[in-house]
Amino acid sequence: FLSQCHSCSLSLSAVKYHIVYVLGFEVDTVNSVQFSNHTGYAHWKGQVLNSDELHELYEGLKLNNVNQYDYVLTGYTRDTSFLAMVVDIVQELKQQNSNLVYVCDPVMGDKWNGEGSMYVPKDLLPVYRDKVVPVADIITPNQFEAELLTGRKIRTEKEALEVMDMLHAMGPETVVITSSDLQASLGNNYLIALGSHRKTKADGTKMTQRIRMESPKVDAVFVGTGDLFAAMLLAWTHKHPNNLKVACEKTVSAMQHVLQRTIKSAKAQAGEGNKPNSAQLELRMVQSKKDIENPDIIVKATVL
Repeated sequence: FLSQCHSCSLSLSAVKYHIVYVLGFEVDTVNSVQFSNHTGYAHWKGQVLNSDELHELYEGLKLNNVNQYDYVLTGYTRDTSFLAMVVDIVQELKQQNSNLVYVCDPVMGDKWNGEGSMYVPKDLLPVYRDKVVPVADIITPNQFEAELLTGRKIRTEKEALEVMDMLHAMGPETVVITSSDLQASLGNNYLIALGSHRKTKADGTKMTQRIRMESPKVDAVFVGTGDLFAAMLLAWTHKHPNNLKVACEKTVSAMQHVLQRTIKSAKAQAGEGNKPNSAQLELRMVQSKKDIENPDIIVKATVL
């Protein structure tokens, strides 16, 4: 749960907590999972928070009357009852504060070598699609997750824009497809992200801003990049509420600074000719603090 400055946010991810905290938010953190390490390693141990446990934690906040939030930010979970409880909490918080913004990173899966697969239980999909996304204000799916949520394949930019329109129709005002396998104009070594922000004006008409970004690919498998992206997008959309272009430029540029620093360090640790392992590819967020706080804009967005 998150709040800006002296207001507060609720965050259900450790990575997200650290990023929004650094960017000026006071944060109440609930660990949706308590793992020894992230799941990119060969082994992990720990617990998955269920709905009853989440409810108990939230009741504690309510009893002390400190459940006053401006933002809620959620990411990785493996439990359907937990997700359903998140929806109940968000709806209650929105009754208290109609301006509360719920940022949802619908973590379900990704594509590898063109093939998509889920890395959470499949029964999470209908909960995300039918319950979570409709109460979200900002969502940050990757291409595969956007396809899952809408039941539509994305093969062209036009289809991607249509999918984002479908996601808008489900509820969120802001949709950012954080990565895709669409062909970039700058070549095969670039990754495309797409964003769409739809506002309903006072006269009832809708205004939509759409952007495309092409950022250099980094040849490694990182864990936590979705958390990093969603947390920074929350912060930068707060600071630039009507300018998705600037918010995404700062988010993606900071991502690039973190990833480039991480891969440089990982390769140095692995040694020449060796492939970095999971431990060496841990995101260098502490070392990138200045870039997260005030990123040099190295990736520009094109307004569509």
